[in-house]
Amino acid sequence: MKTTSFPAIFGAAVLSGLTTLTAAEPAKPNIVFILADDLGYGELGCYGQEKIKTPHIDQLAKEGLKFTQHYTGAPVCAPARCVLMTGKNLSHAEIRGNRDSGNGKKFPGQWPITADAVTIAEVLKEAGYATGAFGKWGLGPSDTSGSPIKQGFDTFYGYNCQRNAHSYYPPFLDSNEKEEVINKDPIPGHLRKKQGEVKAEDYVAENYAPDLILEHALKFIDDNKDKPFFLYLPVVEPHVSIQSPQEWIDKYPEEWDKDREYRGQNGYLPHPRPRAAYAAMISDMDENVGKVLERIKKHGLEKNTIVIFTSDNGPTHGGQDKRFNIGGADCVFFKSRGGLRGYKGSCYEGGIRIPCVVKWPGKVKPGTVTNMPSYFPDWFNTLANIGGGKMPDTKVDGIDLTPALLGEDAPKRAVPMVWDFHNYGGIIAVRDGNWKAVRRNLLKKKSSPWELYDLATDVHEANNVAADHPDIVKRLEKFWLENRTVEPDFPIPAVDGKKSLD
Repeated sequence: MKTTSFPAIFGAAVLSGLTTLTAAEPAKPNIVFILADDLGYGELGCYGQEKIKTPHIDQLAKEGLKFTQHYTGAPVCAPARCVLMTGKNLSHAEIRGNRDSGNGKKFPGQWPITADAVTIAEVLKEAGYATGAFGKWGLGPSDTSGSPIKQGFDTFYGYNCQRNAHSYYPPFLDSNEKEEVINKDPIPGHLRKKQGEVKAEDYVAENYAPDLILEHALKFIDDNKDKPFFLYLPVVEPHVSIQSPQEWIDKYPEEWDKDREYRGQNGYLPHPRPRAAYAAMISDMDENVGKVLERIKKHGLEKNTIVIFTSDNGPTHGGQDKRFNIGGADCVFFKSRGGLRGYKGSCYEGGIRIPCVVKWPGKVKPGTVTNMPSYFPDWFNTLANIGGGKMPDTKVDGIDLTPALLGEDAPKRAVPMVWDFHNYGGIIAVRDGNWKAVRRNLLKKKSSPWELYDLATDVHEANNVAADHPDIVKRLEKFWLENRTVEPDFPIPAVDGKKSLD
């Protein structure tokens, strides 16, 4: 891997202005990065959720730092994970939308990142970390350059393919680069009940995938407790289909789902109690986060471990039956967007602004909050710095968040944040300071005009002020067009190679 030196905050030389370590402290902290799937900005208690129980993540926020303006790299799974792993925003990323690899298998996996891609796992592995990923990958099948094992991870267990992850009782999970059968009678992720009683027990098989993924993640901590490790845990909850442990469903009120049986009419599996079962998926995930934290504490690693919890994009979007979101979720009932506009698949705030909490004992002050805008590319720089890694020669788009984590002055972002999204008709968003420009339907014959919002006064994006500030719109458009690269696998003909949309 071609690299250039990157100053580490640990070791003999410490960056000026950053908190120093005592001689007795180890040089490299363990790094645990937990990524929820489709968890909305308003679906945690620490972000205002009133119905769903999330005590462990709420405690994580009490003991650490909560971001109020943190953004994913993309509003859907695969490109968000690409941005997170490579540090390149969607104007430079190899993956700019969900797309199957098309290698002919039932669950082939998504379009692979190339061998030239440099992931944060590669950087940390080279810096001496044991690296393990457990959960949903989505960046290329095992027989391609996109395999997690070929992209810096010593071990991987979970769903390589996002479509296989549509069921919590799938036929198999991927163990490194081999398929491990876990259910002889798997449950397909997409069924519809046209008549007869809907019973949750009809959609249960032998092994619940999240439990197996958690077991492997905990074993990874056990096996690497005596050396620095990077644990990447991209869990599948609460992405539909709705299949949650009955003991958690029973903890939520039956009246929530009176006369609201879901029969699969908006895709994915039916469920007799969709609201309770959706909440149960999030609570079960929260409980598993607690088990990870407890295992770290058991081995005496708590003081030397940074834990980051966030989500890959906003909550599940709507469907043709307006009573339910896709898969039977009810994001209106739970106020899943936290009052923001848009859902998953949108570049409005509800699709890309996500919860994010960070705990790092002795470094991150407990119970603190930052309003600093940040997004997925920033984690590459930040984790490389924390781990004493070397940055690749190839350009990345983030900034180092370490000063913000340590309670110092927030680092300045020299250039706007950009989303160059290839699905849902093609959507562009550019944020610079409090100004945010959005343009939709770039893949259609006629694109929508630019919209402009002042997030300082209009976080709900209700007042489009593009007509009042054409100079700002033009400036943000110019930056985006002049700095983006063309990606042949995700073309936008109306934009590629152009410096103006006029």
